Amino acid sequence: MFKKIALAFAFSPRMEALLAETKKLVKTFDSELILIHVGVRSEELDQKLNEAMKACGLNELKTTLIWKEGKPVKMILEACRENDVDLLVTGALKREGFLTYYLGSVARKIIRKSQCSVMTLIDPKLGGHDFSKVVINGTQLTITPQVIERGIKFSQQVHADQVHILNEIKMYGLQMGTAGEDSEEEIAHTRRQLVQNEMDYVQNILNTIPHDDLKVNIKVTGGKWAIELARFCEKIEADILIVGDGRRLNFFDRIFPHDLEELLSTLPCNLLLIKK
Repeated sequence: MFKKIALAFAFSPRMEALLAETKKLVKTFDSELILIHVGVRSEELDQKLNEAMKACGLNELKTTLIWKEGKPVKMILEACRENDVDLLVTGALKREGFLTYYLGSVARKIIRKSQCSVMTLIDPKLGGHDFSKVVINGTQLTITPQVIERGIKFSQQVHADQVHILNEIKMYGLQMGTAGEDSEEEIAHTRRQLVQNEMDYVQNILNTIPHDDLKVNIKVTGGKWAIELARFCEKIEADILIVGDGRRLNFFDRIFPHDLEELLSTLPCNLLLIKK
């Protein structure tokens, strides 16, 4: 699924945990490992990295180490393009403050601008996450069939115990569909039909993907999908949320945020963003 996995790391207190998480992913997906750091290289930093890698057992794996100097986001994304990275792993804060949101943290800028898929870990652990509870966005978007397919494959590789796919009723569709109804019974019937249509949409995609080894739950909600996804992830204490992004975001997306931007500003759990 991921031939090349890269970790963009800094020499921070969470570095060793991020290295451990990435090692687990590399072994799970049988991938090549690439480590990317932006900054001036020195013997002291080399020694710190070697000690951290040895503590995590990464020195046993074949690893490509890339040091670059310059603007962090630009250099990290450049390294990913040059090395055909399939998945970029980063750490991030669970919540952004107002100033950080508008100026953009390094992790958020990477997510917004990366051409490859990105996994953001808000609470990296030395033992690595198990990803037993997976939530996938099933809202009808152009990229959704790819997101569900990749989400199911990811869930199979990590041996997830629970897989939930959330879709939403389009509220304008519900309002239009019930506008001419005369009775509560007719309105209820229309709502049930709209819910069934959304469930059928997800099920039709699932029918094209082998997933007999997984327990998959399809859930339909009302309201904005980003808000509903965040609420559901927090409710079940999800380990990872898988969503897709088929377009690039710019500064105006942050001034007038759409659903994905709302997720990026307040992450409910670890995030896997599938790029086209």
